[in-house]
Amino acid sequence: MDTKVLIVGAGPVGLTLAIDLGQRGIDCVLIEQKEAPEFQPKMERCNARTMEIYRRMGLADKIRAAGLSSDIPMDVFIVTTLDKPPLIHHPYPSVDAARQQALEVNDGTLPLEPYQLISQYTLEPLLKEEAEKLDSVQVTYGCKFIEFEQNGDGVTTQVEYSDGRREQITATYMVGCDGGTSNVRKQLDIKLRGEGNISQLQQALFRCDDLYDKIPMGDGPGKGRHYHVADERATFLIMQDSTKHFTLHSKVENEEEMKAMFERTIALPLDYELINCNPWRQNLLVADRYRRERVFLAGDAVHLVIPTGGLGMNTGVGDAIDLSWKLAATLEGWGGENLLNSYEVERRQIGDRNVGASRFASSGRRIWRSMCGPIMFEETPEGEKSRADLIKVAEPEHKKTNDMIGAELGYRYVGSPIIWEEPGGPEHLFRTYEPTSWAGARLPHVRLDDGTALQDILPNSYVLLCLSNSTDGSESLAQAFADIGAPFNTLAVDCPAARALYQRDFILIRTDLHIVWRGNEPHEDPKHLAHVATGYRTIEEG
Repeated sequence: MDTKVLIVGAGPVGLTLAIDLGQRGIDCVLIEQKEAPEFQPKMERCNARTMEIYRRMGLADKIRAAGLSSDIPMDVFIVTTLDKPPLIHHPYPSVDAARQQALEVNDGTLPLEPYQLISQYTLEPLLKEEAEKLDSVQVTYGCKFIEFEQNGDGVTTQVEYSDGRREQITATYMVGCDGGTSNVRKQLDIKLRGEGNISQLQQALFRCDDLYDKIPMGDGPGKGRHYHVADERATFLIMQDSTKHFTLHSKVENEEEMKAMFERTIALPLDYELINCNPWRQNLLVADRYRRERVFLAGDAVHLVIPTGGLGMNTGVGDAIDLSWKLAATLEGWGGENLLNSYEVERRQIGDRNVGASRFASSGRRIWRSMCGPIMFEETPEGEKSRADLIKVAEPEHKKTNDMIGAELGYRYVGSPIIWEEPGGPEHLFRTYEPTSWAGARLPHVRLDDGTALQDILPNSYVLLCLSNSTDGSESLAQAFADIGAPFNTLAVDCPAARALYQRDFILIRTDLHIVWRGNEPHEDPKHLAHVATGYRTIEEG
């Protein structure tokens, strides 16, 4: 069995990579040890940048249709129990409300797509179905990665099927998307560094059909997604996309204790079912390397974060979309050596940054949780005072957990060999987002005068965006990309809002919407710029 790319692991990251490669016409095989997607919650939210990526792949509407209804707010609470008024209520808009907010401004501060609450057990089957529609993608479950060898021509991998049969797969490249315990990473002898085994909790998935409608808090009954319990067990209840299922996290020992904790938390006489219960550990780790020769790593295989802030799976989707087009370019023959080299340079810094963002987000939660204990539940003057003291601390500290828009949208690739880097650059912020057209940044969302989103009209290629509504002087750059064989388009746009936001007349953009170069005049050496953008030369080699 021969293929261009072998992908190990069919979680959201591996599936996203397979779909994007397949849409680009690249043959790939995706293998997964499980027999089928599992009914496990794991991740529960696609952030704004991930939804922009899925929009470009034509998947955003399907994901929204499968996920939480767009009219349900995403509010967050700190509670003692769900039958009592919350100690703290932090409102966050529904998808509908977030979309309306985005229509009221056009300054790049808000994303084209808001977040979407969707459980992993909903998202994985959806992505699997999309991957299986593509002729260039072969998806095989019940197929276990055993070992591999690589040389200058490709990678030979041994796999084993659930019936015990073994087979050899040869590929030009291989990508390990096989999670935090990645066997591909271990065979590459790449280490994870940072803080491991910080804390252990149990995670249990419950079905409770009546709970959502009967929680007496929020904007109408049950209108919230997160309920943090002010106890000594770090208990935390999460609404899943069906509003019938809930995930509970708590520092207890077993299933029976989880049942008792669920009953204590909801404090309502409702029927429920415990579907599964598993331990998990909090980690803040990033891999030393993202690649060795023809084998790459992505997702949890190279970065493990505490779910606080929602940066785990979403960072992995960013890995997939960065790597996909670079693999395709190389396999199509127009990508230079630096194109694949740039994957580790670009994505490892984001993995490291998002581990830091997760650490920052979780620190706020740890601060207020250090004040929690049984006294919070006492209807005594001492209990009332302890709750009042907690509210003062938790009100600002807990916002760190959810205010991560800077980490989601504001990341910028620094030191990449395929970016025409500018000296200096804006500060990297976690909690706030300041739109910029600085080289290496994601192109901020802006609407044209007719209401069309600029992102929607950008071809899936390199694009020279001409904001003076003239393409004069762009011919030499177009010819330089044509000589390389790389896909390139020129787009003239007459939009004052876009020009005011981007602050340059010419913006060169990659297919993943990251900015390669910007200027007010056509580049003085278009051939050099094209060779940098496609990985054949560095800036210094000009």
